[in-house]
Amino acid sequence: MWGSKGSHHHWDTVISGKTKISGDLHFSGGLHIDGHVKGNIIADDESNGVVRISDRGQVEGEIRAPNVIVNGRVLGNVYSTKHLELAKKASVQGDVYYTVMEMVMGAEVNGQLKHTTEVKDMKKSSVSKAQTPMVEPKPVSDNG
Repeated sequence: MWGSKGSHHHWDTVISGKTKISGDLHFSGGLHIDGHVKGNIIADDESNGVVRISDRGQVEGEIRAPNVIVNGRVLGNVYSTKHLELAKKASVQGDVYYTVMEMVMGAEVNGQLKHTTEVKDMKKSSVSKAQTPMVEPKPVSDNG
């Protein structure tokens, strides 16, 4: 597995356990998260980016990257266009879109697993509820 102790990834960016970030993160290369990110994590379009959330890490927002390794907590949808690994302590509260997935005993997903073979299918899913225009409710009159 990619996230195992024997893996040889280069982490260009490390967010330590003593760090909390609010806002979207755009990256290329390797991103390792031990801390707390409140915002979306998005790999550059042409990158072969890898994002890893350790057992101490937490993300509140969407994750969009070719390669995703989760061993911590994710509150949001995950979009992996190449390889997704859900390790022993992974907890995902949201839908998971993947092409290839490894999931070990102990990992949990509270949402839907959606397999796709095409990256363009994931881009179609990119219109989130937050981007949908809000329609104000009309007041209900008592006069019928």
